[in-house]
Amino acid sequence: MADSKGNVYGTAGDTDFRRTWDRDEWAAKAKEREAKERAEGKLRAEAKAQGKKYYREPTPPDASMIEARRERLNLQENLNKTTLVPAGAGVGKRGKGAGFYCENCDLTFKDSLQWVDHLNSKQHLHAIGQTSEVERATLEQVIQRLQWLRSRKRQQETGEEFDLQKRLAERARTEEQERLERRQKRKAHRIEKKQLEVKKEKDAGGYTATTDVDEDDVDAMAMARMMGFAGGFGSTKKN
Repeated sequence: MADSKGNVYGTAGDTDFRRTWDRDEWAAKAKEREAKERAEGKLRAEAKAQGKKYYREPTPPDASMIEARRERLNLQENLNKTTLVPAGAGVGKRGKGAGFYCENCDLTFKDSLQWVDHLNSKQHLHAIGQTSEVERATLEQVIQRLQWLRSRKRQQETGEEFDLQKRLAERARTEEQERLERRQKRKAHRIEKKQLEVKKEKDAGGYTATTDVDEDDVDAMAMARMMGFAGGFGSTKKN
């Protein structure tokens, strides 16, 4: 007899689709959090005993200042791709689901605007070990920046700045000019070849015409040979 608990979706006790957790890892995190809370409570009690107000550290002491991105965000990374997500991933932002997933904060965002806002938020900066404070520029960095801006302005004034569209247009004009030159060379070669053939036939006595052979006479002679006339149509050009 078939199992009454089974169905097309599997057995009733099948929970493999649920997310699994590493108990040892999360136990260590819980102990670390409890230790921080005990240390904070001790400092808070000491400050209260001294009649002072306790201020909790907003960020870890080893946190670095915020840094500018050195590359553009790849928003098209998962475009036209299929991703397997756990059941219930479409509800809320917590956990990995379909969309832009942040591994540091374990959050999923459905559109790029929310994703970029999250990357610039204090929550994400705290998760990656950065603060929202900007590093103060040194004198050397300011001088280098001014030199770069001066060189860029000079390039714009002299027209030496790299322009992709302009380079492509120049390349297209160069290729067109090269094609015209090759076409003219082939045409000149054909005319020269036909003139040599006319000269050979004239020396052999099979063609009688004036000494001046132009392009029309050469074409007429070639047409005559195609039609089977050995001597050609003759030239009607008058001196």
